[in-house]
Amino acid sequence: MYLNPVRHITIDAHDPWKLATFWAAVTGYTVGAEDAPGDDEVLLSAPEPGAPGILFIRVPDDKATKNRVHLDIQPPAGTRDEAVERLVKAGATVYEDHRTGDGLGWVTLRDPEGNEFCVERSAAERA
Repeated sequence: MYLNPVRHITIDAHDPWKLATFWAAVTGYTVGAEDAPGDDEVLLSAPEPGAPGILFIRVPDDKATKNRVHLDIQPPAGTRDEAVERLVKAGATVYEDHRTGDGLGWVTLRDPEGNEFCVERSAAERA
Protein backbone atom coordinates (compact mmCIF):
# COMPACT_ATOMS: atom_id res chain seq x y z
CA MET A 1 0.00 0.00 0.00
CA TYR A 2 1.24 3.45 -0.91
CA LEU A 3 1.42 6.07 1.80
CA ASN A 4 0.40 8.86 -0.55
CA PRO A 5 -0.70 7.59 -3.96
CA VAL A 6 -0.71 10.04 -6.86
CA ARG A 7 -4.33 10.79 -7.79
CA HIS A 8 -3.71 13.27 -10.62
CA ILE A 9 -0.86 14.76 -12.56
CA THR A 10 -1.94 18.39 -13.00
CA ILE A 11 -1.00 20.54 -16.00
CA ASP A 12 -1.69 24.27 -16.26
CA ALA A 13 -3.36 25.30 -19.50
CA HIS A 14 -4.87 28.28 -21.31
CA ASP A 15 -7.44 25.96 -22.90
CA PRO A 16 -7.92 22.86 -20.74
CA TRP A 17 -10.31 21.19 -23.19
CA LYS A 18 -8.02 21.57 -26.21
CA LEU A 19 -4.97 20.39 -24.29
CA ALA A 20 -6.86 17.47 -22.70
CA THR A 21 -8.14 16.23 -26.06
CA PHE A 22 -4.58 16.37 -27.44
CA TRP A 23 -3.29 14.34 -24.49
CA ALA A 24 -6.19 11.90 -24.77
CA ALA A 25 -4.97 11.16 -28.31
CA VAL A 26 -1.40 10.74 -27.01
CA THR A 27 -2.16 8.50 -24.05
CA GLY A 28 -5.42 6.70 -24.77
CA TYR A 29 -6.88 8.16 -21.56
CA THR A 30 -10.53 9.24 -21.74
CA VAL A 31 -12.01 12.69 -21.23
CA GLY A 32 -14.58 12.82 -18.44
CA ALA A 33 -18.19 12.59 -19.61
CA GLU A 34 -19.04 15.72 -17.62
CA ASP A 35 -16.20 17.77 -19.16
CA ALA A 36 -16.83 20.12 -22.10
CA PRO A 37 -15.15 22.84 -24.17
CA GLY A 38 -14.79 26.03 -22.13
CA ASP A 39 -14.49 24.23 -18.77
CA ASP A 40 -11.86 25.51 -16.34
CA GLU A 41 -10.88 21.95 -15.41
CA VAL A 42 -10.81 18.84 -17.60
CA LEU A 43 -9.86 15.40 -16.30
CA LEU A 44 -8.44 12.50 -18.27
CA SER A 45 -8.93 9.08 -16.71
CA ALA A 46 -6.46 6.26 -17.17
CA PRO A 47 -7.65 3.02 -18.76
CA GLU A 48 -6.00 1.01 -15.95
CA PRO A 49 -7.50 1.11 -12.44
CA GLY A 50 -5.29 2.84 -9.89
CA ALA A 51 -3.23 4.80 -12.42
CA PRO A 52 -3.27 8.57 -11.87
CA GLY A 53 -5.45 10.78 -14.02
CA ILE A 54 -4.21 13.87 -15.84
CA LEU A 55 -5.97 17.05 -14.77
CA PHE A 56 -5.84 20.22 -16.88
CA ILE A 57 -6.52 23.49 -15.03
CA ARG A 58 -7.10 26.88 -16.67
CA VAL A 59 -4.49 29.50 -15.72
CA PRO A 60 -3.98 33.00 -17.14
CA ASP A 61 -0.18 33.00 -17.18
CA ASP A 62 1.96 31.82 -20.08
CA LYS A 63 4.50 29.03 -19.85
CA ALA A 64 7.81 30.83 -19.47
CA THR A 65 10.58 28.26 -18.98
CA LYS A 66 11.39 24.59 -19.39
CA ASN A 67 9.09 22.22 -17.48
CA ARG A 68 10.49 21.00 -14.16
CA VAL A 69 8.45 17.80 -14.62
CA HIS A 70 7.48 16.12 -17.88
CA LEU A 71 5.94 12.89 -19.14
CA ASP A 72 7.94 10.20 -20.94
CA ILE A 73 5.85 8.35 -23.52
CA GLN A 74 6.71 4.80 -24.60
CA PRO A 75 4.72 3.70 -27.66
CA PRO A 76 2.89 0.43 -26.95
CA ALA A 77 3.24 -0.69 -30.57
CA GLY A 78 5.18 0.35 -33.64
CA THR A 79 8.29 2.46 -33.35
CA ARG A 80 9.39 5.63 -31.63
CA ASP A 81 9.72 7.35 -34.99
CA GLU A 82 6.19 6.35 -36.05
CA ALA A 83 4.89 7.72 -32.74
CA VAL A 84 6.76 11.00 -33.23
CA GLU A 85 5.27 11.36 -36.71
CA ARG A 86 1.75 10.64 -35.41
CA LEU A 87 2.13 13.11 -32.52
CA VAL A 88 3.40 15.88 -34.80
CA LYS A 89 0.35 15.34 -37.02
CA ALA A 90 -1.82 15.60 -33.86
CA GLY A 91 -0.36 19.02 -33.00
CA ALA A 92 2.96 18.45 -31.22
CA THR A 93 6.20 20.03 -32.38
CA VAL A 94 9.71 18.60 -32.23
CA TYR A 95 11.79 20.51 -29.67
CA GLU A 96 15.01 18.50 -29.29
CA ASP A 97 16.03 15.38 -31.18
CA HIS A 98 18.21 13.02 -29.13
CA ARG A 99 18.07 10.06 -31.52
CA THR A 100 21.41 8.48 -32.32
CA GLY A 101 22.67 6.73 -35.43
CA ASP A 102 22.47 3.34 -33.72
CA GLY A 103 18.71 3.71 -33.13
CA LEU A 104 18.92 4.64 -29.46
CA GLY A 105 17.78 7.90 -27.89
CA TRP A 106 14.55 9.83 -27.62
CA VAL A 107 12.77 12.88 -29.05
CA THR A 108 11.59 15.79 -26.93
CA LEU A 109 8.33 17.24 -28.25
CA ARG A 110 6.13 20.12 -27.16
CA ASP A 111 2.35 19.85 -26.83
CA PRO A 112 0.12 22.56 -28.38
CA GLU A 113 0.75 24.88 -25.38
CA GLY A 114 4.52 24.32 -25.30
CA ASN A 115 4.84 21.73 -22.51
CA GLU A 116 7.76 19.38 -23.13
CA PHE A 117 7.43 15.59 -23.19
CA CYS A 118 9.66 12.81 -24.46
CA VAL A 119 8.99 9.89 -26.78
CA GLU A 120 11.17 6.89 -26.07
CA ARG A 121 11.71 3.71 -28.05
CA SER A 122 8.83 1.23 -27.94
CA ALA A 123 9.02 -1.98 -25.93
CA ALA A 124 9.55 -3.91 -29.17
CA GLU A 125 12.49 -1.68 -30.10
CA ARG A 126 14.03 -2.21 -26.64
CA ALA A 127 13.76 -6.02 -26.87
